[in-house]
Amino acid sequence: MSTCTTASAELGEPVAATAATARTWLLIEQPGPWGRKALTGSRLDPAVGRALDRAADGTGVRVALIRRPGRHADLHTAARRRVFLGHTAPGDAWIRTDTLADAADLAELDFAALGAGSHGGFGTAHVGPPLALVCTNGRRDRCCAVHGRPLAAELAASGGADAWEITHLGGHRFSPTMLVLPYGYTYGRVDGRLAKNVLEAARTGRVVLDGCRGRSAWDRPGQAADLAVRALAGVDLEGALTVRRTVAEPDGGSWSVLVAHTDGRAWDVTVTRSAAQPPRPESCDGPLGTPARLTATAVSAVG
Repeated sequence: MSTCTTASAELGEPVAATAATARTWLLIEQPGPWGRKALTGSRLDPAVGRALDRAADGTGVRVALIRRPGRHADLHTAARRRVFLGHTAPGDAWIRTDTLADAADLAELDFAALGAGSHGGFGTAHVGPPLALVCTNGRRDRCCAVHGRPLAAELAASGGADAWEITHLGGHRFSPTMLVLPYGYTYGRVDGRLAKNVLEAARTGRVVLDGCRGRSAWDRPGQAADLAVRALAGVDLEGALTVRRTVAEPDGGSWSVLVAHTDGRAWDVTVTRSAAQPPRPESCDGPLGTPARLTATAVSAVG
């Protein structure tokens, strides 16, 4: 039986412009099993999970659970947990971290401020390599566990990465998927070699385009435009490009996106939406579908 990852790869489906959208990530350590909706289907108090979900709604903050790679004891007892805040705006990307006894305290954070890039003094600055977060939640899709967990274990064993498993990054059919913080670039169909190249580049604030799904700070048209300009102009510094403006065209299926460089250059990018054909499973347990494909069809220098 073909899996969603096999079907997507065989059809040559591009991974670009498929990243989850979040300007800021709130990551909460929660060992043990995760359900399909992990915030309310794990050893985290479901009431806390619902409160965090409500607090984050519409703020640009995405909440997810994380755990260290390896075997996960099904512990019912309360324990102190690591928490990360990661903001992904170019030129202002940061990670803050703390260790808490009660995750309920996180619901008191100012989520609107977090989404806007203000951490409000939460925790301390994270010191160390970029975070490598590999989706491994088999309850959402078995491909995430089958392909993601070996990658997360490999990165943890390498000793050169701060590797974690994460509950959901979207795009099961691109497993293994990996998010890199603080810059917010997500990758698909990741193997050990690509992951290590991506993380080595991220240490010096650079972006690898191979396998890149996009930067979570941008919506999907912005992701497509950012990646297209990087490829055309050979830009790899994470903070060099900013999506300044995205305008939906009257046809309902395209956008004009303005991308600006810190050196003063700018590009107008036309992004077009089409339906991926032929139909394919977007997840292993789901029906056949034609997911939206966003493609940069024209890139023009401005000025």
